[in-house]
Amino acid sequence: MRVIAVDPDVIPLYSIVEVKAGETTFTAIALDTGAAIQGKIIDLLVTDKETAYKWGRRQVKVRVID
Repeated sequence: MRVIAVDPDVIPLYSIVEVKAGETTFTAIALDTGAAIQGKIIDLLVTDKETAYKWGRRQVKVRVID
């Protein structure tokens, strides 16, 4: 399962969510917060900088499952 950082006022910590980004859909758990993560913004944990740059910034749809 992927890990995301969230604003806990929008998505509670430890929530399981479904993230849809175009053709890609995956399940993630909200385990982190951050100063830059405010409002309807999430941050996806990836393994390295190259993957982060490749993913970039994009609009996604998030649905809280549990």
